[in-house]
Amino acid sequence: MKRIIVSLLAALSFCTGALASEAGPAWDKFPKDRITDMAALQNGAKLFVNYCLNCHAAAFMRYNRLRDIGLNDEQIKKNLLFAGEKVGELMNVSLSAKDAKEWFGAQPPDLTVIARSRAGSNGSGADYLYTYMRTFYRDESTPTGWNNLVFPAVGMPHVLWELQGEQRAVYANEKDPHDAAKTVHVFKGFEQTKAGTLNKADYDLAVADLVAYLQWMGEPNQTQRARLGVWVLLFLAVFTLIAWRLNASYWKDVK
Repeated sequence: MKRIIVSLLAALSFCTGALASEAGPAWDKFPKDRITDMAALQNGAKLFVNYCLNCHAAAFMRYNRLRDIGLNDEQIKKNLLFAGEKVGELMNVSLSAKDAKEWFGAQPPDLTVIARSRAGSNGSGADYLYTYMRTFYRDESTPTGWNNLVFPAVGMPHVLWELQGEQRAVYANEKDPHDAAKTVHVFKGFEQTKAGTLNKADYDLAVADLVAYLQWMGEPNQTQRARLGVWVLLFLAVFTLIAWRLNASYWKDVK
């Protein structure tokens, strides 16, 4: 329990800038059908291990839980283990807290429950992550050379830039609708400056797969819980009907 609390606090401290972002641009809707697609979850797991697990741990998830998304031990060992870990081990990283703070200014948060912790008034945590991973843009004024539309001044570089390519944010000065004497800096969209290995549609799909895996990792039994919930509601509906009729039968002779 203590480790979970520490991990959540680290995630919150690393993402404090994102809290204010709820007043910024709307979050795009994550395609929820990806969470029940085993192929999407497997691709998301591959992306997570290759691009996220270098700095971000998932210290409360074991590799062998990937069996739940259709992978066997041999596939896990061959495709998802690169540093001699065993299938039963936790998804930790070798990056020490000291080095992380020196290199990044803060320890990258554990991602085991990141999709659950990032929910807000703009949408679910999956919506936030789906938007976040698609709105990085080049900004030479930042230490990393990258910025993000929903997390301004983000300390994390764009790890998927080879897939997405590079883009710049386009802004325009417009009159403030509340004060005609003032102007506001309005975001107009992105302009692609360098192509990636994936086109826009394929990149969006890859991000959806990655986010689907992150959401699944936060609660691996969520699909089973949802299916069980339907049967529970049906049982309660039938039980309520039976109880109502029994009550009427019991009190029918009472004046």
